[in-house]
Amino acid sequence: MGGKQQEDEASGKPAKYDPSFRGPIKNRSCTDIICCVLFLLFILGYIVVGIVAWVYGDPRQVLYPRNSTGAYCGVGANKDKPYLLYFNIFSCVLATNIIMVAENGLQCPTPQVCVSSCPDVAWTVEVSQFSQNVGEVFYAANRNFCLPGVPWDMPVIQSLQQELCPSFLLPSAPALGRCLPLLNSTPPELPGISNNTSISQGISGLLDSLNARDISVKIFEDFAQSWYWILVALGVALVLSMLFILLLRLVAGPLVLVLILGVLGVLAYGIYHCWEEYRVLRDNGASITHLGITTNLGAYRNVQETWLVALIVLAVLEGILLLMLIFLRQRIRIAIALLEEASKAVGQMMSTMFYPLVTFVLLLICIVYWAMTALYLATSGQPQYVLWAPNASLPSCEKVQMNTSCDPMAQPVNSSCPGLMCVFQSYSSTGLVQRSLFNLQIYGVLGLFWTLNWVLALGQCVLAGAFASFYWALNKPQDIPTFPLISAFIRTLRYHTGSLAFGALILTLVQIARVLLEYIDNKLRGAQNPVARCIMCCFKCCLWCLEKFIKFLNRNAYIMIAIYGKNFCVSAKNAFMLLMRNIVRVVVLDKVTDLLLFFGKLLVVGGVGVLSFFFFTGRIQGLGTHFESPSLNYYWLPIMVSILGAYVIANGFFSVFGMCVDTLFLCFLEDLERNDGSLDRPYYMSKALLKILGKKNEAPPGDKKRKK
Repeated sequence: MGGKQQEDEASGKPAKYDPSFRGPIKNRSCTDIICCVLFLLFILGYIVVGIVAWVYGDPRQVLYPRNSTGAYCGVGANKDKPYLLYFNIFSCVLATNIIMVAENGLQCPTPQVCVSSCPDVAWTVEVSQFSQNVGEVFYAANRNFCLPGVPWDMPVIQSLQQELCPSFLLPSAPALGRCLPLLNSTPPELPGISNNTSISQGISGLLDSLNARDISVKIFEDFAQSWYWILVALGVALVLSMLFILLLRLVAGPLVLVLILGVLGVLAYGIYHCWEEYRVLRDNGASITHLGITTNLGAYRNVQETWLVALIVLAVLEGILLLMLIFLRQRIRIAIALLEEASKAVGQMMSTMFYPLVTFVLLLICIVYWAMTALYLATSGQPQYVLWAPNASLPSCEKVQMNTSCDPMAQPVNSSCPGLMCVFQSYSSTGLVQRSLFNLQIYGVLGLFWTLNWVLALGQCVLAGAFASFYWALNKPQDIPTFPLISAFIRTLRYHTGSLAFGALILTLVQIARVLLEYIDNKLRGAQNPVARCIMCCFKCCLWCLEKFIKFLNRNAYIMIAIYGKNFCVSAKNAFMLLMRNIVRVVVLDKVTDLLLFFGKLLVVGGVGVLSFFFFTGRIQGLGTHFESPSLNYYWLPIMVSILGAYVIANGFFSVFGMCVDTLFLCFLEDLERNDGSLDRPYYMSKALLKILGKKNEAPPGDKKRKK
């Protein structure tokens, strides 16, 4: 008796009967006010950071290409010149690499000029034109491809030596705002361009071997041809998800039984397969003693000990599962009944199925705001330009001080150093905003994690409040509130913003610690020894487990907040103690629910994927002209989009159902502790649960006689 009492004290005292309790408490007060104030102040600071970024930032560098003078193409003075032309695109592959090109915003070590249209024919400056002036060779022939400010009477040879005008042109087409040569173009024979340098090599130096325009156009064409069929596939996924959840009230029991038998069958086949492999290898004498220790893990498939170990593990799992079915069958029946009850609750409140759309919109707003703020912050400051030459080690360039600041509007005139240019280096770090740029970006990342976790917490608490009002309705469905979801949403925002912010902050700190650990591990990966890697792996594993535990604790704390309206710490403690007093039921329900929802996702995503594959590959015949599969460049593209969309839809629907199951389960445990089925303390649970538990109410719920 003493041991039982100590165990009850360790897990907290059971909930006591409260005659005034009738579901989610309406007369409640604000909780965790300090956290609410801190969160609102943080959001205010986050808005100020966004305003500062908007004032000082200049995102045009990623939206518009920039010429050699630093001016943007397509805006301002270059409004009629939206495309960027590279004088010598082969320098992108001859003198740099794709990483440096990407970091510099697709800038190559060659002069660049904004043009109104890309050249459509190949052209090369002839030797006889060297003595002519720029106006005759370029301007008069409508070749407006020289840098701004090049005079009409400048000799062509001088303009080429100073790289003020291009020495050749290739037929090009605009892609990403830049004139990229067509792949079938023939490169000219000029110094610095070897015979094996092809057009594709030059473009690959800029876009990493991808013909971005060709692929992007084909992808756009595929989406234009198949977008309505993709919407049809997503509609099928939506219908399948809703039908699966709503039909669980009828087929939850048989479906869970089939799934459990399926798992047993898979394990049984695994045991049989391992035995057959072990028997064959044993008869052949293949043993690990002949193999020894090797780093080739595939070699262990050919030794008998490997299959013997796998056989033992699978046999143990099979035995554990069978024992669970025998001794926990009553709790499995309770889990199935709760799943059926959750299906009924969702059917009574269909609006809850579409609440993930609200969460999605709020998450999208948080992500877009952070992305725009980070972009504006990264582009704050004035651009800096420095002197650069493709080969600074030449004797004629020794007198030039490379990497010194210069004016891009006044091109270098030092003809003794070939290819000397004033190029963009970076944005200045002077000024208060620029000096605080790193701190502001860290603030933005913290704001991203905190707001995302708060939005997810809001969704969980709102859904918990709606589903709790279903369970604690004594006479269903008459006693269910008219607008339970809207009431829960308003109640949560009005009273519990601080509690949600508190739980979200705890989770945010753990997630940021994981991000920092991943960053440190990535930076030190090359210098780590095996011991350091093992320690780092242990730290990452511990933080992963901690994050999972906090998510589990927060989820149940939000349910208690939605029901009782207490602060985060008290709600988390009460939820944890309640679960610890019913730990076996928790484990069984969690695993049965996971198995069922996994099968549901597999059914929806797999069904949509198979249907999309057969349709978009034209394997479904006889549907008529209105249902023919479109002609596509990449048939896998709409298939993958349909599968991804089906997973997102199924995950959204099943997340609502999972929250419903967890909420009803906590209410069910509270119901068992608060009530005893008497006239004054009737159970609120369904008749199916009462029958499984062997309990009953002395008067049916809602019967007026029990009040007498």
